[in-house]
Amino acid sequence: MESKKKSLLVELQGLLLLNVLMLCMARKHITTIDFVVKEASYTRLCSTKKILTVNGLFPGPPIYMRKGDRLKVNVRNEGDYNFTIHWHGVTQPRNPWSDGPNFVTQCPIRPGANFTYEIILSEEEGTLWWHAHSDWSRATVHGPLIVLPKLGKSYPFAKPHKEVPIILGSWFKGDVMEIIETALQNGGDPNLSDAFTINGQPGDLYNCSKQGTFKMLVDYGKTYLLRIINAVMNEEMFFMVANHNMTVVGTDGAYIKPITTSYIMITPGQTMDVLITANQSPSHYYMASRAYAGLSYDNTTTTAILQYRGTYVAPSTPSFPNLPNYTDIDSVTNFTRRLMALANKDYPIDVPQFVDTRLYIAISVNTFPCVNNSCDGPNGSRLAASLNNISFVEPSIDVLQAYYRRIKHVYESDFPNEPPYYFNFTGDNLSDTLLTPERGTKAKILNYNSSVEIVFQGTNVLNAAENHPMHLHGYSFYLVGYGFGNFDNETDPKSYNLVDPPLVNTIGIPTNGWAAIRFRADNPGMVHALSFGETCQLGHGHCFDCEEWKNPIDEHATTTSSVESLLSDCLLLTLGDWGCF
Repeated sequence: MESKKKSLLVELQGLLLLNVLMLCMARKHITTIDFVVKEASYTRLCSTKKILTVNGLFPGPPIYMRKGDRLKVNVRNEGDYNFTIHWHGVTQPRNPWSDGPNFVTQCPIRPGANFTYEIILSEEEGTLWWHAHSDWSRATVHGPLIVLPKLGKSYPFAKPHKEVPIILGSWFKGDVMEIIETALQNGGDPNLSDAFTINGQPGDLYNCSKQGTFKMLVDYGKTYLLRIINAVMNEEMFFMVANHNMTVVGTDGAYIKPITTSYIMITPGQTMDVLITANQSPSHYYMASRAYAGLSYDNTTTTAILQYRGTYVAPSTPSFPNLPNYTDIDSVTNFTRRLMALANKDYPIDVPQFVDTRLYIAISVNTFPCVNNSCDGPNGSRLAASLNNISFVEPSIDVLQAYYRRIKHVYESDFPNEPPYYFNFTGDNLSDTLLTPERGTKAKILNYNSSVEIVFQGTNVLNAAENHPMHLHGYSFYLVGYGFGNFDNETDPKSYNLVDPPLVNTIGIPTNGWAAIRFRADNPGMVHALSFGETCQLGHGHCFDCEEWKNPIDEHATTTSSVESLLSDCLLLTLGDWGCF
């Protein structure tokens, strides 16, 4: 009997040692790449300026991974500003330290310092992206993160001949950091962009830009996968290719039921996987993109060229697509309503049918008063924004560090489940008493594995209703419903799609409308930031003991009973949605 016990003990020790060795081998084989954040000179719109880049590239270098992979990215900051990177759409299971939002999950990377992120993929498959998550450096620091199927697996559609990233961006003639600093200091709107770009180029319709216009070469009869990313700072964008239909097969790293369409509407932060077949007469055709109107927006149009290979007489001017009008809300609604999850046996979904926690969150543009009405906002005020009348205040240390170190007085866990008072949220000429929000660093505690529903309600406070992009860190979620006007808790849930809603990570809240999402809080230990607009802080935060701080071992990863969720209006937003995703 004693010998059997010893034999069993030896076997168990052997299995334990084997597991440890396998774990060590797996960790040793995680690939590491280097991102060097530095300035580089670029010429656009007839002038040259220095911009912040990764490895000198604009847009930044693409990252290719496979579903379930891990990758380490060592980021060295050789720029002049504090800096972080967010891996947009990566859920990072039990790995909050690598999510990226500054003063939420980490201290910023100081100039001259470095930080190694670990990207942990789980269920994501399709097009995601990465970008800076501090101030306006995102304007030039961003790039694709492409998640391919696992080895031996295929797409749920015929393999395309080629895949091409299409990145929609913004270009400012001025220094983007100075633009946002001036807006923060004076309390008004920042300057609008001077151009939109496709893969870093403004296109033929702008001065001094025709030579650099991006050209996509195609072979007749071949099908191509466009991996479209909206990295524009503020605007929702229409996108079309002249004379060609497109088939949308994925959004935000998840597959959808194929949609054949002549155009798409894509919100800042969103990604879409789009198939296009080169089946027209060989020639040159414009790709074009312009804004869906907000309160203030860049009304220019960026172009690229779809160019067929072969022998033919090229046109003097490529064919131009008939883009929807800037204010075409019907085109926006008709496109969005067609998005539904693929939801088959190979790509199942799990929509919560019952809800444990409900949040009703009103999104408002607000103002704070200034001494002698000396600011640049309405009536001399300072522009702000709020969720449930709370305008987020950037803490002195990051929230995640405070949570794990149990540091008190960094944030409060009393973010309200509903607005402090109800009114006709989408009415005209609302009372001035609604203009000034409360300041605070608030969080909401969610029970582990609870099902959560959030209804985002747009408002017309300050007559500033517009389509608001919202993004949830650490999760993808199901967009189960949306509509216009004020959400009705009795009737609107009856129209929810609980069968095949799209699984996404970023949505646009309709102008003067609402959107409802559901997800399961099953990613413990994570701080999740809901991003609304640009980072507009009261002052620059300071990170205590950052030099000595290391990513702590997640002692609570398998035992925690709650999930920390930071519901952020993005740090005292100035007017407009400048997507700090």
